[in-house]
Amino acid sequence: MPEGDTIHRAAATLRRAIGGQAVTRFESVLPKLTRVDADTPLRGRIVERVEARGKHLLIWFSGDLVLRTHMRMNGSWHIYRPGERWQRPHRDMRIVIETAAMHAVAFTVPVAEFVTSAQLATHDVVAELGPDPLSDTFRADDAIERMQGHGDTAIADVLLEQTVIAGIGNVFKSEVLFGARINPFVPVSQLTREQLAAIVAVAVRFMRVNVVSGFSRTVEMRRTTGRADPSARLWVYGRGGQPCRRCGAPISRQKQGPYARSTYWCPRCQSVPKVQEVPSVP
Repeated sequence: MPEGDTIHRAAATLRRAIGGQAVTRFESVLPKLTRVDADTPLRGRIVERVEARGKHLLIWFSGDLVLRTHMRMNGSWHIYRPGERWQRPHRDMRIVIETAAMHAVAFTVPVAEFVTSAQLATHDVVAELGPDPLSDTFRADDAIERMQGHGDTAIADVLLEQTVIAGIGNVFKSEVLFGARINPFVPVSQLTREQLAAIVAVAVRFMRVNVVSGFSRTVEMRRTTGRADPSARLWVYGRGGQPCRRCGAPISRQKQGPYARSTYWCPRCQSVPKVQEVPSVP
C-alpha cells in the first residue's frame, strides 16, 4: 500500500502537471463520479490545488468541488502528454482528468469520491486523521498525546493507526521503530514520553527525506539508511533472516496486529525493555 511519502510525491507531480489549468475533459468508469460530472460538469473548472493528507490525495476544483482518492494496495496516478501512450492497459483506468497541456490518469484506484469543502471538513475518515509528519503544520506533541491514548496497544500497531499519525504504513512502521531502537511489541504504556518523542522524530526524518519530486522515486527506491548502495536502502523491512546492518544479528519477522501485517525488527538492537518493579510497602 502506498504510504504518506508516495502520496505527497504524487500530489506534487499532479500539482505541477495540471495545477492552475482548466479541465478540458473528464472521464471515469466509476458511476458516482460520472453522475456528479453529468450534473455539474468538470469541464471548464480550474484545478485550484492538489494536496496529500496522510494516504489521501485531494484535487480541488473551482466551484467548491474536491476529488478524494485513496490508493489502497495497487492504485496509482500517472501523468501523460496529450497523445502519449499509457503505460498501463485501458482496462485499469478509473479516472482521466485532461487539460490542454497534460493528462492525469488514475489506474486501479479503488476509492474515489467528489465532496464539497464543507463535507470534507466533517468527513468520517479525513476529518479524523492524525497529524501528518509531511505537513508544514505537524505538531509532535499532538502525535505523542494521541499515541499515549493507546496505552495497552503495541507500539507497532499504534503507528499504523491513521487517527494517531497519518501516512505511516507497514514499511515505515518497521523502519521507524528500528531507527528509534524500540521493540515493536512493547505496549505504549511501557514507553517514556522521551521514547515516544524519539519515535516521532525518526518518523518525520525518514518520511521527509523520501519526499522528492517526480514519480520515479517509487516505493522500491525508498531509503531510510542514508546509504548510496542500492542494496542497502532499508534497515529491516523485507530483510527477515538477513544480518542486521548495525549488529549482525538475524532480522526477525512476525505477523502482528488485527490485520496480520508483517513486522521486521532486530531482536538485539530492539530488545524488550525490562519493566521496573515497584517495591512493596512494608
